[in-house]
Amino acid sequence: MTDARFDELIHPSTRLSLVATLAAADWAEFAYLKDRLQLSDSALSKQLTTLEEAGYVATERRLTGSRHKRFARLTDIGRDAFEGHIAALQAILANASAPAAEGQPEKHPLG
Repeated sequence: MTDARFDELIHPSTRLSLVATLAAADWAEFAYLKDRLQLSDSALSKQLTTLEEAGYVATERRLTGSRHKRFARLTDIGRDAFEGHIAALQAILANASAPAAEGQPEKHPLG
């Protein structure tokens, strides 16, 4: 079981969506990620570079036909960080829906 660890690097919505998409695949082509996440080339490239510098993502260029295409995948470190982050988010949600502790006042739903 993965230890729950909130990860500030993964948490921004664009990176979280990118890492979640990569978690579901062995390798993903740049164009697929760009379309799936609705990002510009430069925005996706920046996010991939940030994650690659942290060791969370590996990228490579492959010759496909007569063109070079960029592919990305999660590294083991990245997958572990993602799973820890998801576990931390699940713990936060579980605590938010837990009944109030004995002796603690209940919050009124409207504030």
